[in-house]
Amino acid sequence: MAMPFARRDIEAAGAGAGAGSDDSPAAKKGKPELPGARPALTRSEAFAFAAVLALFTAGIFCVFLTAPRREFGQILRFPRSLADVRLLKDNLAVYARDYQANFILGYCSIYIFMQTFMIPGTIFMSLLAGALFGVIKGGILVVFTGTAGASSCYFVSKLIGRPLVSWLWPEKLRYFQSEIAKRKEKLLNYMLFLRITPTLPNTFINMASPIVDIPFHIFFAATLVGLIPASYITVKAGRALGDLKSVRELYDFRTLVVLFLIGSVAVAPTILKRKRTYE
Repeated sequence: MAMPFARRDIEAAGAGAGAGSDDSPAAKKGKPELPGARPALTRSEAFAFAAVLALFTAGIFCVFLTAPRREFGQILRFPRSLADVRLLKDNLAVYARDYQANFILGYCSIYIFMQTFMIPGTIFMSLLAGALFGVIKGGILVVFTGTAGASSCYFVSKLIGRPLVSWLWPEKLRYFQSEIAKRKEKLLNYMLFLRITPTLPNTFINMASPIVDIPFHIFFAATLVGLIPASYITVKAGRALGDLKSVRELYDFRTLVVLFLIGSVAVAPTILKRKRTYE
C-alpha cells in the first residue's frame, strides 16, 4: 500500500553529498548514488519511463472503452478520502455485481497503476474492495493487485529509479542497504518482517529493493505473503465503511502490536541462528 513521502526525507536529500568516496567500479556498484541535487534522467531513462507510463495509461483506457456500459467510467478516479470511497461504493455497487469481470479488470488496472507510479490512495482502493466484495474475495483481490503493483514498481525502479530513490530517501537507502548486507542468508525472513510491519514505507521498499540487489523471487514471495495481514485488516474495515471515521483507526496501538508480533515470527529463525552462532 502506497504511503506519502515524509518531508524530513526530502529535506535530508542533500545531507550526504560532499563526502569522500571510492570511484572504482566495484565501489560504485556496491553503494547507492546519493546526489544532493534533483535527479536528472538520461535520455534513454526518460524515454523508458514515458513508454511505461504510456503503456499503463493505454491499458487502463482500453479496459474502460471495451466495457459494456458507460457507467463503468465512474471508477475512473483515484479515491483520496473516505468520502470518495463511500461515493464510489454507492455508485458502483450494482455495476460491480452485474458486470463483475469488467469491474475487477478496471479495478486491478487502476490499483496497479497507482502503485507502480507511487500515487497515494491505494488504502482507499483496498477499503472499496472490502465494501464491494467482502473479506475473502476482497482480500484476495487486494493481495493480488498489491503484489502485482509492487512488482511493477520494482521493475520500473530497476529501470530508472536509482537517481529518484537516492534523492528522495538517501538516509533510508543507506540504512536499508546496510541491513540487507547483514541478512543475506535469511533475506526472505527480513523482507517478510518489513512487509508485515510498518517499519519502512511500502513505497520505499518497492523502489529501493532492486537498487540494493534484492532478488525478485524473494521480493515477490515476501510481498505476496507479507501483505496478507494488513490487507485483511483494511478489507475487513471496508465491510463497516459507515462506521469508519478516519484511516488512522485502521492501525491503532493494538493492531500495530499484533502486526509486530506476526512480523517477529518471520524473523525468529534468524534470531535463533544468530544466538546459536554466539553460543
